[in-house]
Amino acid sequence: MTMVSLFVLIVIISFIASMLKILREYERGVVFMLGRFWKVKGPGLIIIIPVIQQWVRVDLRTVVFDVPTQDVISRDNVSVKVNAVIYFRVIDPQKAIINVEDFFTATSQLAQTTLRSVLGQHELDEMLSERSKLNTDIQSDLDEQTDAWGIKVSNVEIKHVDLDESMIRAIAKQAEAERDRRAKVIHAEGELQASHKLLQAAQTLSKQPQALQLRYMQTLTEIASEKNSTIVFPLPMDLITPFLDFAKDAKEKKAEGKSA
Repeated sequence: MTMVSLFVLIVIISFIASMLKILREYERGVVFMLGRFWKVKGPGLIIIIPVIQQWVRVDLRTVVFDVPTQDVISRDNVSVKVNAVIYFRVIDPQKAIINVEDFFTATSQLAQTTLRSVLGQHELDEMLSERSKLNTDIQSDLDEQTDAWGIKVSNVEIKHVDLDESMIRAIAKQAEAERDRRAKVIHAEGELQASHKLLQAAQTLSKQPQALQLRYMQTLTEIASEKNSTIVFPLPMDLITPFLDFAKDAKEKKAEGKSA
């Protein structure tokens, strides 16, 4: 075999080897024929004709992108710093290559602007307490805008909402004031219920004078149980009137018995 034949053989083998491409299960090849889109190939072994065909490898796996910290002004004019993480993947390799120059950069930039836009429509309390709803809103907006690029945004998670020290102190004061308000409301409700019970007790005692006398005697018993040297208390006429009436009736009955 001459040197020329060996050289030709090496060129042919190199040409054939350059035509063969292997794509993994999670990869696809977007193939162009003379500059025009031809088809999406893969996974496995594919053949690309040099010069005539060009191709771009596309990864279909989910990409995790950490959105840089963004300065956001809430609807109630509070400045906060927010960062998030988004999960997206290519579902249409043709659109991802043809419709946008760099789908990764485009998606990351869109995520930053959408994060500021959506959070700016909500108040600080909503950012702190309704993260699940905000995550859904951001994901929905991103997914709708990236659909033309063949990108599916599967999830968005807000990681941190950072406040300055003055705002943290203000929130702490607000929380303390809210706890004081609730304590006062509970105390007032307790006083109201107690007044209703006292009114019911007073109405019951007014209908039954004997119950009032028994209550008075019970109070005396409770006072007497304490270790007091001297107890001075008024003796209401209502307490002794029934006894006087009873004695009077007994005396009259006795006099009537003698006269008979």
